[in-house]
Amino acid sequence: MLALEDGRVFRGRGYGAPGERSGEVVFNTSLWGYQEILTDPSYAGQIVILTYPHIGNYGTNPLDAESARPFAEALVVRELAELASSWRSTEEVSHYLEQFGMPVIAGIDTRALVRHLRQYGAMRGVISTVDLDPLSLVAKAKASPSMIGLDLASRVSTPERYEWNEPSANIYGDTAWKPPTRFHVVAYDYGIKRNILRRLADVGCRVTVVPATTPASDVLAMKPDGVFLSNGPGDPEPVDYAVKAVRELMGRVPIFGICLGHQIIGLALGGKTYKLKFGHHGGNHPVLNLETQKVEITAQNHGFAVDPDSLKLSEVALTHMNLNDQTLEGLRHKTMPLFSVQYHPEASPGPHDAGYLFGHFVKMIEEWKG
Repeated sequence: MLALEDGRVFRGRGYGAPGERSGEVVFNTSLWGYQEILTDPSYAGQIVILTYPHIGNYGTNPLDAESARPFAEALVVRELAELASSWRSTEEVSHYLEQFGMPVIAGIDTRALVRHLRQYGAMRGVISTVDLDPLSLVAKAKASPSMIGLDLASRVSTPERYEWNEPSANIYGDTAWKPPTRFHVVAYDYGIKRNILRRLADVGCRVTVVPATTPASDVLAMKPDGVFLSNGPGDPEPVDYAVKAVRELMGRVPIFGICLGHQIIGLALGGKTYKLKFGHHGGNHPVLNLETQKVEITAQNHGFAVDPDSLKLSEVALTHMNLNDQTLEGLRHKTMPLFSVQYHPEASPGPHDAGYLFGHFVKMIEEWKG
């Protein structure tokens, strides 16, 4: 049973692991990439609905995982395939999620559920295979933590620093081409995806990944050529330790931020963030590059946004805009080597229209070094 805080209840069939999980209920419109979505640490604290009706038909495999385990609280689908039909598959979805204790509810009207969330907004919910009392579950949903004010970045971040040099893989088994290493980049892990690290390696970066709470002084002591701020879950405003570190790094080293990293940059520049009604989650969001007037189809996963009216436009240029709702999708500083985007140029899953931004980061480092 899935119960929402406003009293709406859905009944279905249970898969994955038995048990009970609570979280903010959100929907993702991607047609594929369920394993990448579920293992994206940005989904910590959330119950994910996949709007595509048939999920699991190509199974799971180690290469498609964006982290060591699934971080979403639970999965909601219309139909879950119990047979995997792909030469890359090593395990069915239900078995894969069962290992990590994730419950799945299938057989419900996901269209009705998504329309409900679009109308009333993302809300707290509980999915359970053990408590099937609607009134009890609704009460639990109301009592669960709100996403507003919740620092999840420190919970999903790596506990210690590590090095990453692995480029994007070749799924056909051939040896992946690795470019020569040119720069050392320190990446803050607020919930970083592996494909971001691969894309940085693809453009010649040796990456040192550090915990979310790492002070700026420790990063500068590593003498990096650039600093990367990763994606991550939760509300950006409580992540004050990251905002403080970025303020100390600005102007001293080139900085590139994605998703939560973009929001932290916005806060570090004196701006404000706000909660979106039901967030942007999917692989088909159109974004206008305001500087080139070209449209990019992008992968997105965020529930908060930077308020452009709160930024000092004498210092900050707005570079990208969402064409669905005109929210801010990118910015750059006019004098300091710093830029960020709200969406996911590394995709996984999703289109690769924005992959050029990793090359842009390297070019910015080159110009900074002279």
